[in-house]
Order: sequence, then C-alpha cells, then structure tokens
Amino acid sequence: MSVHHLQVRIYYEDTDFSGFVYHAAYLKFFERGRTEFLRDLGVHHAELAEQGIAFAVRRMQIDFEAAARIDDLLSVETAVEGGSGARLVLNQTIRRGDTVLTRARVEVAAVRIGGGATRLPKNLLERLRS
Repeated sequence: MSVHHLQVRIYYEDTDFSGFVYHAAYLKFFERGRTEFLRDLGVHHAELAEQGIAFAVRRMQIDFEAAARIDDLLSVETAVEGGSGARLVLNQTIRRGDTVLTRARVEVAAVRIGGGATRLPKNLLERLRS
C-alpha cells in the first residue's frame, strides 16, 4: 500500500483560546489516520481485541510546522516505513492543501491485552507486503 489519506475537518472543540488547533488534537488526528489505514487493510481493532491483541504507541516524534484553524479541511497521510516482529513504523503527515502542518514518525508495538509484546498479526503483515 502506498499512502493512505483521511480527511479531517477542524471543529471548535479542536482549537484552543487562540483559535488555532491545540497541539494534542493532532495526536487524535494521527490516531484516526492509523486506525483508518488499518481498517482499509481489513484489520479492525475489535477483531484484534477478540484475539487478545492491541497496538500501543512505543515512540512518537512530532514536528509542528504550521497551524490549523477552525473549519480547515486537513488530510492525514499514513505510510509504512517498515516493521518486523512486534513493531510497525509509520510516517504520518497532516496537510492543509499543499501546506504541511505536522509530521510524525510513529512506532507501534503489538501487545497482548493481558500484557507483554506479541508478534504482528499475520494478516496484517501479508497485507502490508501486497
């Protein structure tokens, strides 16, 4: 899969007193992008939970380059950088049109809901390779 795109509209609840998007709101947008990326691959969090598997963010590096405001329509882009074993590394970018607002490199780990790391689900690995 190349780059997954998710559109996000900015609402009042996403902004702070200055009228700009609050920095923590970008984390929600990145999370939605990762979730929809997986969903489009046919991997659903509810099904993973039934298997006793979840994803946990292990590391996230974020660069804020510009700000979004209320009513903006943004694109959350998600692309796979790599992965093996229990981890998956994704590059994510939030844009308003051609303008990059925020970039993140996110490492997620597959974990057993009861605790401890586990291997990435085989169906996910297969779909990432195709």
